[in-house]
Amino acid sequence: MNSHFDLSDEQFEQAFAECSLAPELFTHEAHIRLAWIHIKKYSEKQAIENVCSQIQRFVAFLGVQDKYNETLTVAAIKAVKHFMDKTEIEGFAQFIEQHSRLKYNFRELLALHYGFDIFDSPEAKARYLEPDLIAF
Repeated sequence: MNSHFDLSDEQFEQAFAECSLAPELFTHEAHIRLAWIHIKKYSEKQAIENVCSQIQRFVAFLGVQDKYNETLTVAAIKAVKHFMDKTEIEGFAQFIEQHSRLKYNFRELLALHYGFDIFDSPEAKARYLEPDLIAF
């Protein structure tokens, strides 16, 4: 398997939840896809709960707990939800193509919301910090 796109949404969601997804397939784009799947199937609130707990479990399974960032994870879900609300696209491939900022300019996108570094902040890694510039 070369990409998370080799799996259907259901297969991808299940493999990630079971920690059977190959770690190299969990790219930034796959992270965005996971948020998209959970928002689409559940709700934003449930997506936040699901994705946060699943990523924590995944990084613990891999022994890289220090990679988890609560603020980044929640902010990504909120950003995906924002763009989902702007379009009626059915498939993730079309969604990410139309909203490529999520894939290619993610740091710059979050910089519109946060006036401080959420990527390396120990506090941002441990708990969700609300944006200080523009709310989601």
